[in-house]
Amino acid sequence: MSSPVIFGLWPLAGVTTIGVTSQDADATMTAAIDGGITAFDTAFSYGYDGESDRLLGRYLRGDRDRFAVTGKVGQRWSADRKRVVDGQPTTLVADAETSLKRIGIEKFDLLMLHSPDPSVAIETSAEAMGDLMNRGLAVRVGVCNVDEDQLRRFSGAVACSSVQCPLNLLQRQSLDHFIPAAAKAGYDVHVYWALMKGLLAGRIARDHVFAEGDSRPNYEVFQGDARSHAHDVLDKMQGIRESTGKTIAQLSIGWAASQPGVAATLVGARRPEQAAEIAAATRLTADELAMLDAIV
Repeated sequence: MSSPVIFGLWPLAGVTTIGVTSQDADATMTAAIDGGITAFDTAFSYGYDGESDRLLGRYLRGDRDRFAVTGKVGQRWSADRKRVVDGQPTTLVADAETSLKRIGIEKFDLLMLHSPDPSVAIETSAEAMGDLMNRGLAVRVGVCNVDEDQLRRFSGAVACSSVQCPLNLLQRQSLDHFIPAAAKAGYDVHVYWALMKGLLAGRIARDHVFAEGDSRPNYEVFQGDARSHAHDVLDKMQGIRESTGKTIAQLSIGWAASQPGVAATLVGARRPEQAAEIAAATRLTADELAMLDAIV
């Protein structure tokens, strides 16, 4: 059975993950590949100066056909390091071309619009993505962070084959309708936040205080009653961990990957031991899924 994991490079880009070094990044990538990971997710905005793209490129040289590369365009950084959503065709084309040069490859296996630009009609952005595909710079195109209407409009302008959306044990809203509808329509659904920024890996203590600059406390699940509930669930997962032999992280990844309609799960890591653990994650059995669902 193929791995359900696409390895996300955001944690290695050095933007919100504190203290990542080039040595960390190289060791983590090596561990992921040694563990059997062959699919990677990067983006023009993963790093202030293409750190994610450049890192990935070092591991593709001479072995391109072994790996699948998902790229994303539509987000970038301003001169003062503020995230900017920019879906203008000229920007999408320029950033896709730049990412390919940074990585050192001729085309993306999948190129995604990172997020819709409120100031640009999504059909206009989609047409630019289609032009990139027609030029041979992407085999397929897709879109991230959209609602059903936006997905419909994007797909009306270009042959869209994939969509990215959030999903984890604690935040299941996309299972209510979006994922089933997208899967039924034939899209490959790739989900992210399976570990919810590390919380569902089970190694963040209830009383953990995040370092200054860490973005995780800004997320609702890390605050107040929501965080307390998350730790209650994690405590109960210990028994399932012991009975299955899977780690908390592997259970969390496996749960997301095993949901109907989900084609793959995007997961990142910042250390080699985390990458090795992620690479060993598999889809879960019906009994394992039932045990997890019963405690949430």
